Amino acid sequence: MIKTLNYPVAIHKDPDSDYGVTVPDLPGCFSAGSTLDEAIAMAKEAIELHLEGLIADGQSIPRPRPIERHRGKAAYKGATWAVVSVDAGNLPGRAVRINITMPERVLRRVDRFAEAAGETRSGLLAEAALHYIKARTGTAKIRRSNPTRSTR
Repeated sequence: MIKTLNYPVAIHKDPDSDYGVTVPDLPGCFSAGSTLDEAIAMAKEAIELHLEGLIADGQSIPRPRPIERHRGKAAYKGATWAVVSVDAGNLPGRAVRINITMPERVLRRVDRFAEAAGETRSGLLAEAALHYIKARTGTAKIRRSNPTRSTR
């Protein structure tokens, strides 16, 4: 199993704009940043979110190809190239169903808030738990949940 995925990214900079980043191996995955370092950091986040979406949709993860496979294409003319590494071990695994108990009034508030935010109950509770853990320990990495799962 691959542990690290090294995706090449094409970085463009127009005189009056931020740095724009495209990930050739992940169609539709792009990012930007006001500095080169920020653009690369944002590209890493965009890649991770894109891969999480593919996993949530049951699709396979495209393997990164060498920069040489992309560099000659017109869309990347004049690009600066970098490689963004993503730890495949940090990508989500399958969802696990759990059974929890909470006061009904709390559950109603959770459901109202989730619906108003366009979230699912499960996604909201998972994200809230990660925020709580991060606030208490400073160690949890917060990731967006899968909004396509059932609310109940």
